[in-house]
Amino acid sequence: MPKLRDPLDPQLSLWHLLSFQLRHLRELHGLTLAQVGVIINAARSTVSNIEAGRLRIDERQAALLDQRYGTGALIQTLLYFACMGHDPEWQRQYADYEARATIIRIYHGQIIPTGFQTEAYIRALLAARVGVNVEAAVTARAKKTAAIFEREVPPYVWLLLDEGALEIEVGGREVMREQLQHLLDMGKRPNVSVRIVPKSSGSHLGQDGPMRAISLKTRDLAYIGARNGGRLVETPGEVRELIIEFDLIGQQAASEEESRRVIRRVMECRYGGAVAEELLQRHD
Repeated sequence: MPKLRDPLDPQLSLWHLLSFQLRHLRELHGLTLAQVGVIINAARSTVSNIEAGRLRIDERQAALLDQRYGTGALIQTLLYFACMGHDPEWQRQYADYEARATIIRIYHGQIIPTGFQTEAYIRALLAARVGVNVEAAVTARAKKTAAIFEREVPPYVWLLLDEGALEIEVGGREVMREQLQHLLDMGKRPNVSVRIVPKSSGSHLGQDGPMRAISLKTRDLAYIGARNGGRLVETPGEVRELIIEFDLIGQQAASEEESRRVIRRVMECRYGGAVAEELLQRHD
């Protein structure tokens, strides 16, 4: 049984408006969910989920329905602006995508990103915000992390992190020492790659802000971070550009082995963490 959600409100977002119009057009033309499924080559349940806002129509499906309904490029245009605009519910939608991802690429420059944070680090970050329910936020982030890393077949996760994020003392020395050790431990997982972008690499594309690109079984999408919010990116062309940017940032990152050295060096110099002698030895 599909999970229930609040009724669609066309004035809430363009995604709601698009789903609302898709149902209206289907009923106007006297088609069943199964018949629309034949048109767009999808299961009846998929059509139902699209009309309920649980899934999102893609460009190919939008073009097929515009042709069938004789609506010119109406559905395709609504889809375009929905993808480009701000969606008040983007976080819920993105979390659903991320929980089903096969690959997750993350770049962050200023802080350790969600999914790699310790509870103490999360609490220290949230302490600086006004009007935040800290306990609810900690629980929400823990659930998001579990949805990524604790499922039966977890995704492969590539993390690119600026060296400066290791040095910003969030919560004090003890919190940071624990956080950096957690980062090292996460990097030992077979499905996780942690690479540090050293300060010496100079300017790079990631300095415009954090990003995430995720791969589902059938398509890719991305998230661009911004102050007081962000934007979910589903337009294929823009997603491809962001993945290329991620790869270009990665070209300036240290190897996994050298990245572990950088993390341990910061632990030793700034937070007093023990450093294994063999990890401090420099390569010839």
